[in-house]
Parts: sequence; structure tokens; C-alpha cells
Amino acid sequence: MGTRLIKALLKDGNYSIQALVRKGSEQKLPAGCEIVIGNALDAASYQNKIAASSVFVHLVGVAHPSPAKKESFKKIDLVSIQEAVKAATAANVEHFIYLSVALFPTKIMKDFQEVRAEGERLLTESKLKTSFVRPWYVLGPGHYWPILLKPVFWLLKLIPSKREAAIKLDTVTITQMIHTLVFAIKNPPAQYTMYDVEDIKKM
Repeated sequence: MGTRLIKALLKDGNYSIQALVRKGSEQKLPAGCEIVIGNALDAASYQNKIAASSVFVHLVGVAHPSPAKKESFKKIDLVSIQEAVKAATAANVEHFIYLSVALFPTKIMKDFQEVRAEGERLLTESKLKTSFVRPWYVLGPGHYWPILLKPVFWLLKLIPSKREAAIKLDTVTITQMIHTLVFAIKNPPAQYTMYDVEDIKKM
């Protein structure tokens, strides 16, 4: 998602982009952005390189989240947002964008949702101007199987007791996500704003 977002912003032509990467992964970035070598789990490794009055987009997280990755959520997703809040606060960033998750209660991904909810709490308490983007499942390369569930979601929306869950936990596409992130970058909130599944689908 990060690479797609960088390409979209470069195509727009109005942004100077810094991208945080681990040493050795520089070649994964599109040409045209400033490379910042650092560790997403250690704010001190990159906070002094954040440009003034910048927009900080946080996309760090465990790949292919599943209930079996509870400890990884705590070690990667949680620690990365804790450190990002420190770095963004120290750098006095203008706007923070956090890729969270749909927070409608579920049993299967409860641990993942709790970690992302904690990230939202940290940002709210930090007083940073923040946009929270809350997808559930993003359809894209390697992640197309949930499209088979679309008819099920459609039917559940017709059942009053299931309709809210079906709407809030529906799938979105990678293209809709990139459009949402670009829109959020261009439209900073007065303090906080949220883009839930319904908002993302409109993009």
C-alpha cells in the first residue's frame, strides 16, 4: 500500500515525499522520494529526519493479519504506533494519518482490533491532528478470495439484526484505500476525522 500511495502522490506532483525503510530495502521504493533509513520500532532512529510541517502517514503493521498473530500485533503494530506518536510529536507534524481497522466488535480479530484501538487512543491523547482510516478487509493482489463473500454481505444487509455488521465489516479495494489516503492528505481535519468502511467505499 505504501508503494502505491507514493506513486499516486508523485503523479499528483505537489508533494515532497520521505519514506522510512530498513537498511537494505531501499530498492523497493519508487524513484522520486527521499529515502529515510531507520527502524519503525525506534522513534530515535528517524524522528530528527521528519520534515517540518509535514503529514505523517502510518501504514506499519503485520502482513496478512490473522488470529494467530496476537503477539506480533503487540510487538510490531503497537510498538510502531507508540514510537510514531513520539516521533511525530517531537517533530511537530501538521497532520497524522493512521491506518487503523474497523472497530465494530468481532471475536475472530479481537486482539488486532484492540491494538489498533490503542493506537487511536494514543493519537487522541497526543492532541495531534489525526485522520483515522478504518477498513476491514482490503481487496488487492494476493487478497482477492474475500470477494467470494460479497453475495453473503449483500444478503446480510437485508437482515435488520445483521445489517450494521455487514456494512461496517464489508470489503474495500486497494484503489479505494489509496484514494482515501490521498483525500485525507489533501483534507486535514480541524482535530480528528474518521474514514470508516462506508466512507472508503465512496472513494
